Amino acid sequence: MTQKSKAKGKRGYKPDHQRRNRAIAAAGTIGAIAAGIGAALKFGWLDRYFPGGDAEHAAPDLAADAPTPGTDRAPEAFRPDPTAAVPASERESLRPATGPAPTLAATRGEMANQTGAAN
Repeated sequence: MTQKSKAKGKRGYKPDHQRRNRAIAAAGTIGAIAAGIGAALKFGWLDRYFPGGDAEHAAPDLAADAPTPGTDRAPEAFRPDPTAAVPASERESLRPATGPAPTLAATRGEMANQTGAAN
């Protein structure tokens, strides 16, 4: 065999390792990009760019054209009569609460007068 026939290889051509290495690198790069896009879609990193209709429910009471409650009065038939007398059975439930107001601060000397294992 001559020197030329050894360099050509078995099939009669010289193997091109540079072309094969570039193809492997390109395939690896494309695979890495595809994996990155897949992970971004799975973890929701791109959700702000692709809003979905089913992510949140619409809040009609927060819409700009929503009616404002309390601005319209009730119909005359459903308004209470402010001059009506209160029946005796309902007077107790309408009486204001009386008694000392609750407080967070203890009255003076309250802790010192307590007895227990710590004193």
